[in-house]
Amino acid sequence: MKTTQALPLLLTLLCATGAALADDGALLACRKLGETGARLACYDAIPTGGAGATASVAAAPAPTPEQAFGLETVRRTDAPNRIESTLQGSIDGWGPNTQFTLANGQVWKVSDGSSASLEPSTNPHVRLVRNVFGTTFIEFDGSNNSAKVRRVR
Repeated sequence: MKTTQALPLLLTLLCATGAALADDGALLACRKLGETGARLACYDAIPTGGAGATASVAAAPAPTPEQAFGLETVRRTDAPNRIESTLQGSIDGWGPNTQFTLANGQVWKVSDGSSASLEPSTNPHVRLVRNVFGTTFIEFDGSNNSAKVRRVR
């Protein structure tokens, strides 16, 4: 390829690279958001236009520590070690992959393949407790049984 033919191609590539680099700040801002829905909305708001496009990312309100419990990928020092709530509905035990919906709207799933029978109850009080390794367990009032769980939503 002649030098005179390569120059326009090189300039085109440099312009495209500059436009891509302009959005790096927006990508980094989105990456810092902890709540999944807010992070996705942030990424969706990044313009995909050509050179000169600037990102206008609206900051989503930060979730409370209780709302974010279980969604963290890295343990934060200001995150609670436990939350308390009630289950919605009746329960008489669980098995592998059982999902629990809490009164606060969170959904948790048994992740350790365990099963247990409980005294039948409606809207029982529960505690979600995180151990020193970051593993979360659901504990039921009046029972010594607990299950390893992970937050689904």
